[in-house]
Amino acid sequence: MTKVLKISEDMDTIRVDGSSCIRCGRCVKVCPSQIFVQEKAGGPVALSKPENCIVCGHCVAACPTGSVAHAEFPPAKVHPVDYAAMPTPAQVELLMAARRSNRALSQRPVPQEMLDRIVAAADLAPTATNARQLGYTLVTDPVLLRRMSEYTLGVFGKLADRLSHPLVRPWLSRLLPDVYRYVPVFRKMRREYAGGNDRILRGATAVLLIHAPKESRFGTEDANLAYQNASLMAEVLGVSQIYMGFVLTAVRQDRKKGLCRMLGLGGPPYLCRHGARDAAVPLPELYRPHAFPFGTEIGLRGFPELCPGYFSCFFRVFLRFASSVRSTRLSPGYKEKWPLLCRGRFSFAARCQLPERPHSPGE
Repeated sequence: MTKVLKISEDMDTIRVDGSSCIRCGRCVKVCPSQIFVQEKAGGPVALSKPENCIVCGHCVAACPTGSVAHAEFPPAKVHPVDYAAMPTPAQVELLMAARRSNRALSQRPVPQEMLDRIVAAADLAPTATNARQLGYTLVTDPVLLRRMSEYTLGVFGKLADRLSHPLVRPWLSRLLPDVYRYVPVFRKMRREYAGGNDRILRGATAVLLIHAPKESRFGTEDANLAYQNASLMAEVLGVSQIYMGFVLTAVRQDRKKGLCRMLGLGGPPYLCRHGARDAAVPLPELYRPHAFPFGTEIGLRGFPELCPGYFSCFFRVFLRFASSVRSTRLSPGYKEKWPLLCRGRFSFAARCQLPERPHSPGE
């Protein structure tokens, strides 16, 4: 959902100073909402439907004379970019090459000042249509961290049991062999956790969750961009970090959203600290470049991954069906009764209704 600026009747939210405007047209070219209109090259700049502004600040940053004034970006928040202070390309390449996912974490707590800088760096990342809908939940409470690991292991345990169901495994293991290689991994992680070895959070003293509202169309992409910023800032600060793929997988598999309820995720963008203080995420400052790079746009195209999405739906439908079968033991004559099911014919299994069979003792 695009953030739309509300126009106040007693305040000019966006205006162009005609006396200092050189009519270069840069504001016209950079505005994604086409608010700035110039009938012809070198002509005066007018405004059209300023209520459609997404508050990106491009117009203010691109104007070489400071003729564009925006209520959300007063002069106190606009700073020139000091290119002399920029890292060299070699330094940036070194930073990106040095960044690693370090799983050998120490038990020393990360100073709060460093955590604040990591979150602030994440919030500087771009978002689609400048929606700024990301929320940041920083967990430092040891009790909650332990519950996060147990939640993840619990989801994986249920998933492993369903994948091992005798009605599912024979055919699904052929369709999704990469998924089945994780079944022994899930069970091994549960055994090791019982022995004091947490392979989920790896003993981390802080976990940062970056999330977006459910209705956000580009929430996943925006969160990944924010994570990259946070990851690079952590590397500069000397803070070991790792992308928690197991936790993310568990959240996606859990239809009841247990972790979201546990941590209170959702609602408008905010910074919620569990184990420390709560604070709102401040709007970032605006930095104006010396020269705006016109004509150098780079397009990145993404293609939808149809097959994983299809098999995900396919997988959930059959797991729900298989979990409704109460017994995990089949009678000796089940091959004669359900020959198509034994050969893994999904069309038959999805449409038939298996008869109830009694539970075995202890099930």
